[in-house]
Order: sequence, then structure tokens, then C-alpha cells
Amino acid sequence: MAVRLRPYLAFADNGAEVMAYYADVFGGSLNMMKYGDFPMELPFTPPADALAHAHLDSGDVQITGGDAVMCQDQQSRSLASQTYSFLLEADSIGEATALIDKFSATGGTVTMPFEKAPWGDHYGQVTDRYGVLWAFNVAAANT
Repeated sequence: MAVRLRPYLAFADNGAEVMAYYADVFGGSLNMMKYGDFPMELPFTPPADALAHAHLDSGDVQITGGDAVMCQDQQSRSLASQTYSFLLEADSIGEATALIDKFSATGGTVTMPFEKAPWGDHYGQVTDRYGVLWAFNVAAANT
């Protein structure tokens, strides 16, 4: 048996926009389904154009998400949080740097420079334009 962790992000109302952004950053295949595409009746009445489910398959990076239509009291479209981040383990400094540059060029902010860390690896952080913190690590053996 294999167990895999795939983060599921619940968006206030811009899920399709955010998932398309991540597909642009990471590449891969993005599949999205809106509530209006469902062939069956649901026990609640979501907006037809709300994102019911999306899955980005970019090889080692897998992200799922949808609009949180049951949470009508949400005030912010931001996913900003101090309670989580996503750590990407890259095989090379060039691979990590390319992703950091892509996040930065599309409205992200480097919150910790990508450089050699005290423990020997290369490490850095970027907060994307939606407030999500992405950490990057390249093992010392790969530097």
C-alpha cells in the first residue's frame, strides 16, 4: 500500500484563477470541474460557476482544490496563513531557482533568500501572490 499527501486548498471564490496560476508555475495537467457541470442534484445550491474540484498533476507536485461554497462568511480571497507552508524538495539549485524566479515574476515576494543554510542545504522561501508560503530546499548532496 502506498500513501501520498496531496494538499487540498479551499478558495473563497477564485479557485479556478489560483489553480490556473499554479498550473502556469509548475506545468502539468490541470483538470477542473464546476458545480454547474455536475449531472446530479446536490444537498446544497452552489453557484454554477463555482469550482467544485480541481486537480493539478505536475509529476511530483500534485495540488487539489475547489471553491469553499459552504463557507459563505469568508471575507478574504487570500490563502495567507502563518500555520502552514508547502516545502518543495528540488533536485538542483537551478530547478529551485527557476521556480522561485517564476513565483517572483508573477507577483510573489521572496521572504527568505535562497542560499546555503546553516545545516548545509540550500533553503529559501517565497510567498506567492495569493499569500501562500512556498519553501524550497536542495539537499547538500545535490549542491
